[in-house]
Amino acid sequence: MKTFKAGSFAAALLAAISFASAHADSGTTSNSASRADSHGPIGVMGEHMHKTGEWMLSYRFMHMGMAGSRINGNSVSADFIATTTPNRFFGMPMQPPTLRVVPLRMDMDMHMFGGMYAPTNWLTLMAMGMYVTKEMDHVTYQGPAGTTELGEFTTKANGIGDTTLTGLIRLYETDSVHIHAHAGIGLPTGSNSETDDVLTPMNTNPILRLPYPMQIGSGTYDLRPGFTYSGKSGDLGWGLQYTSIIRLGRDQGYRLGDVHQFTGWASYQIEPWISVSARLAGDVTGRVHGIDSSIVAPVQTAIPLYSGGETITTFLGANFAGQQGLIRGHRLGLEIGVPVMRHLNGPQMETDWQITVGWQKSF
Repeated sequence: MKTFKAGSFAAALLAAISFASAHADSGTTSNSASRADSHGPIGVMGEHMHKTGEWMLSYRFMHMGMAGSRINGNSVSADFIATTTPNRFFGMPMQPPTLRVVPLRMDMDMHMFGGMYAPTNWLTLMAMGMYVTKEMDHVTYQGPAGTTELGEFTTKANGIGDTTLTGLIRLYETDSVHIHAHAGIGLPTGSNSETDDVLTPMNTNPILRLPYPMQIGSGTYDLRPGFTYSGKSGDLGWGLQYTSIIRLGRDQGYRLGDVHQFTGWASYQIEPWISVSARLAGDVTGRVHGIDSSIVAPVQTAIPLYSGGETITTFLGANFAGQQGLIRGHRLGLEIGVPVMRHLNGPQMETDWQITVGWQKSF
């Protein structure tokens, strides 16, 4: 793990501990202070609404770590990919018959900035922007065949990502149950023409357009419908959510696959200032449609066929809600997830773990 990432996670955890400690020393809580479980896990977006005239600002940091590749449900080695996987670009100049560049590891960091405002009690408006950093390590094999490694190289991309605007519409609410719909759109504010230098099997270092997983934005306008159901009984809480991304049109000759996400969680409030949660999430992502004629390389990430799949991830999390003094009304959340099932249209890189740390403040 890189030093700056380890430092970021350590700082986030220390902040959560300091936050909790500050509360513990503050004495008796006020009955009107927000409960820690009044919001869902920090990794779930748009899971709550606000009352008329209320605002909320938020910041989330998410890190995702990937290593190795998978075909359907099976892990495969770099040597296996380099000697057996056909290169769809074979026949074009300098293109070998099999894939000769294989990704080994990928790290992705997302800094997400959000705002919510409720003009009425039945409608909450939500906007989210982000700054994305991606880094991928590769191994290049020498020549058109064999398992002799020529060397390794790293590609990087970073910048402003796509922007999401969503209306949350209250459908039903009682003291213990809440249901609302999501009506959102995605705006293509992120770049999908990032480039970097690579190491080819011919031992050259050209600057090429990076493959699809390394691009910052989708390039398309997207529809983002969904719904959320949540409930509480005493110190127990629960929720179910479905969200989706429906791509519209194409850009650079392609569009990313549609995404359907399902998640359910349960929480327990230990004290008004702290709750813990467990969550299960399923993700179904379609393949890339079309092709960018500028993305041509003997690597799996450049081939639209090797994209999309199904994953199931389990999460553990905690929410902290300030009850007194300067920290009153501030919230911190932490959630860590690991996959329990990955069925990928591969060869494709597999996610090994992810963490989300976030801050929220309503006023």
